[in-house]
Amino acid sequence: QVQLVESGGGLVQAGGSLRLSCVASGNIANNRMGWYRQTPGKQREFVATITSGGGTNYADSVKGRFPISRNNAKNTVYLQMNSLKPEDTADYFCNAEEVSALGYHYYWGQGTQVTVSS
Repeated sequence: QVQLVESGGGLVQAGGSLRLSCVASGNIANNRMGWYRQTPGKQREFVATITSGGGTNYADSVKGRFPISRNNAKNTVYLQMNSLKPEDTADYFCNAEEVSALGYHYYWGQGTQVTVSS
C-alpha cells in the first residue's frame, strides 16, 4: 500500500507561483502519478499526470502553466504552478495509479489547499 503526503499549498496572489510536492511512502517508479483538484460542491477534476517513463498529460485549463515532474529517487512528484489565477483555488490531491493482475487501484493523499487571491 502506498501512502501519499502533499505539501506546498498556501495563499498566493494572482500571477504568482507555488510548487506542490507529493512524497510517497514506497517506490513509485512504475506508477503513473497525477494531480487532481477539488472545490467545495464540485467533483474532483483532473489536473495533470506523468507516466513512469515521463510522459505527461494536462488539463486544458493548466496546460503551459503547471508542469508536472517526478524524482523517482526521492519517491516524489511535483506540480509547479505558475501564473496562478483565482480560479485555480482548490484543494489539490496527489494520486498514484497501481496496475496489478486484479486491475487498477488508485491511492490518494489528504490534499493541500491552494488559495489564489485577485
